[in-house]
Amino acid sequence: MPILTVQNLFGAAVPVPADATLLAALHAAGHDWMHACGGRGRCTSCRIQVITGLELLTPPTDVELRYRRAGRLLSHERLTCQTRLPTGEVAGRVPEATKLPHVQYGEG
Repeated sequence: MPILTVQNLFGAAVPVPADATLLAALHAAGHDWMHACGGRGRCTSCRIQVITGLELLTPPTDVELRYRRAGRLLSHERLTCQTRLPTGEVAGRVPEATKLPHVQYGEG
């Protein structure tokens, strides 16, 4: 099964089921992850900074491309509510701006 490792979430290794978004996989694994719009792609609060494996993720959606054009989503960032991981392993980080105050984050 594909794996998403969130380095600054104490190296959380999250299995990503087939056809699940990264956000759904994170929640299923018990991680609280920012998603102000409820995972509908209407904001950028669920973004992840991808460190390795960007090419393994599904192509950016029209929503993500719109945010990139507006300068609200960097080329190495993806929206977890829009992105799937069909195969392989991806490593990423929670951006400073979207960290939740009640969650402990590491340096990783």
